[in-house]
Amino acid sequence: MGLPQLNRLSRTLEKRNLSSQKTNHFPLQSLVLPSTSTVEICYLIPIQDQNPIHNLVTPVQSFTGFLPNHYGNASFLMDCRNFSFYRSIHAGSMHAQFVIDPNNQNPDLETVRIAQNAGKLCKILSNHRNSTSIESALNSARVEVSPTLVVEVLKKLSNAGVLALLFFRWAEKQKGFKYTSEGYNALIEALGKIKQFKMIWNLVTDMKQKGMLNKETFALISRRYARARKIKEAIEAFERMESFGLKPELSDYNRLIDTLSKSRHIARAQQVFDKWKNRKLKPDIKSYTILLEGWGQEHNLLRLNEVYREMKDDGFEPDVVTYGIVINAYCKAKKYDEAAELFHEMEGKCIKPSPHIYCILINGLGSEKRLTEALKFFELSKASGDTLETPTYNAVVGSYCWSLRMYDAYRVVDEMRKCGVGPNSRTYDIILHHLIKARRAKEAYSVFQRMSNEPGCEPTVSTYEIMVRMFCNEERMDMAVKVWDQMKTKGVLPGMHMFSTLINSFCHENKLDDACKFFQEMLDTGIRPPAPMFSNLKQALLDDGKEDTAIILSEKLEKLRRTPLVG
Repeated sequence: MGLPQLNRLSRTLEKRNLSSQKTNHFPLQSLVLPSTSTVEICYLIPIQDQNPIHNLVTPVQSFTGFLPNHYGNASFLMDCRNFSFYRSIHAGSMHAQFVIDPNNQNPDLETVRIAQNAGKLCKILSNHRNSTSIESALNSARVEVSPTLVVEVLKKLSNAGVLALLFFRWAEKQKGFKYTSEGYNALIEALGKIKQFKMIWNLVTDMKQKGMLNKETFALISRRYARARKIKEAIEAFERMESFGLKPELSDYNRLIDTLSKSRHIARAQQVFDKWKNRKLKPDIKSYTILLEGWGQEHNLLRLNEVYREMKDDGFEPDVVTYGIVINAYCKAKKYDEAAELFHEMEGKCIKPSPHIYCILINGLGSEKRLTEALKFFELSKASGDTLETPTYNAVVGSYCWSLRMYDAYRVVDEMRKCGVGPNSRTYDIILHHLIKARRAKEAYSVFQRMSNEPGCEPTVSTYEIMVRMFCNEERMDMAVKVWDQMKTKGVLPGMHMFSTLINSFCHENKLDDACKFFQEMLDTGIRPPAPMFSNLKQALLDDGKEDTAIILSEKLEKLRRTPLVG
């Protein structure tokens, strides 16, 4: 179904006001999942940030867009999807990374081959349970191993630490394998997500012996500790850097307070900053920007303004990045008039607003259904002379969606395509979110089918989670499992939240065999289930007279919690 048909469908549904009707009237069983028999090819291009100073925004859940860096002379990837969840990077160096380039019609053949092989290996790993069968299946794949391939697979397995370790140990034995810092760090990231810190420190020792240890490693470990709410250990991991022969610099301290801030521990980040300020190192504008962002995330405008004044007292004047952070904080606090005043103040100082700032204001105003004002900022962004990028268009799509003007949202998507700026998977995720919220399940599934077949818009794990949750809420477990199977066929691995959604829904439907099957798969992947979900499953089993099964699962979970990985 193309966008013109979707437009017509949207207009029809809007006229009928079907959002007030129950979605189980839709004949979802008549819809067919798109074919997944072909190998998915992601065109990848390596990028390198040549000037990482004051690069501010990277995605928590990735999607690509453009943001000039602090000095306006280097490209950077950003997420303009939801400015309540953006992440700062304050590193002394940036490693090359891969990003999807759907517009590249002549991708490097080696890059395409690596993408194909990475997808192939991930599919094998996601469809086998024990280490013996995995190793045999990987061997039969006859894939040529290279350092680049290893990193790419490990990144795809970032939500499956056990599988990541199994793959790494298999890859070590293959011809063409070479140890690299990037490979180790990708493995550490995956293991950190399942809290296997003992194994991580064993890897650190290996890296030290091989001369591959770098500051990025310690930044990763600190971040994983912080995400696990182990703040004391996060700071200690940072401090251990020196004992391994790596002297921390200002950029490293900035990364630490950024990590604490992003883990919702801004007060502790402020304490660390106050402790080392002017004792070990003199802070720079990035240091203050991190704190401004953190207090803004907490909606604490009082502390934000205190840091803002301290920054100015130290001789740092706000620049375009600083203004963006503060404007975002006011938007998060729903003080849109004050945010607009800051925008005009910035213009009065001859500071040109960045595309990022336009996105913030369009998103904020659009979410409050102040559509006319949001569109005015869109017009200002077009008149600014900057090339319009996908995040800006996505903000406009979202604004129309908030006002349930889906026809206009689809029209903007058509405009994006004509202008050669997207759409991307995030564009469709925005539309899906609002269609489901409006109880327009059939239309949402049509959009999902379209993006599944559109180059550059292939569903991400976030998309699959949206659709699985929709079908679970509609009590259409057959469709939820079909979407799940399509995801696995594509080599996309689920995270904790998607497992929890599916297992809880099977419990609600009293399909306990299915619930236990997916729970076992969750444990096999190394993902620790959240306590409420397991409690729900355990109680459902007890209510159904399956006490033995409940005991077995409890023992398996306890073993996962207490037994560190070895290998």
